[in-house]
Amino acid sequence: MNTDELNLAYKVRHALNEKLDTLPASTTERLASARKLALSRKKAHVPQRLAQRALAGAIGSWFTPASLGRLGVALPLLALVAGLAGIYQYEEQQRIVEIAELDAAVLSDELPLTAYLDHGFNAYLAQRAQ
Repeated sequence: MNTDELNLAYKVRHALNEKLDTLPASTTERLASARKLALSRKKAHVPQRLAQRALAGAIGSWFTPASLGRLGVALPLLALVAGLAGIYQYEEQQRIVEIAELDAAVLSDELPLTAYLDHGFNAYLAQRAQ
């Protein structure tokens, strides 16, 4: 429970305790019998190991409604960022491979020197490098 929830619980308890003396006797008796019935149905206390309690507390704190709301927003955003980073890396790798193939083809090909001076060829190379 966070501090706002605790404060609300204390306020509710205080408001209920204020009106306790003005309750009719029949209501007080019904509440007392309901409490006794609830206590009789309560499971026997089973001691837990300290590690189990600590683990349960740690895991339980992850799944409070407030943290689930934050996880509901953060998890998809994190997945989106990871996906975009993966796509960027893949595209960059593909671009590097294409440029390397083009360079290898140009270096292994026997082109006349005039081909390198041709503006169309330079435009072709520039377009392929992008």
